[in-house]
Amino acid sequence: MTRNEIFSKVASIIEKHFDVAQEKITDTLSLQNDLNADSISVMEFVLDLEDEFGIEISDEDAEQIETVGAAVDYIALHLN
Repeated sequence: MTRNEIFSKVASIIEKHFDVAQEKITDTLSLQNDLNADSISVMEFVLDLEDEFGIEISDEDAEQIETVGAAVDYIALHLN
């Protein structure tokens, strides 16, 4: 799966989860600062990522995912 394909899926999850227009979603979009996501919202988002991509994201790793680009890069690195 290419980075663009991963980004598209992540953007779709963000669009549904945070009610954000997909064209406003960029690599630098901050989950907490731009989407005003609290820790519960971020964890729900991480669970959605795990379900969508069939990977497991540790709590420690989840805390490091602060932007859309970081989420995409993490997934790209950990996909089988």
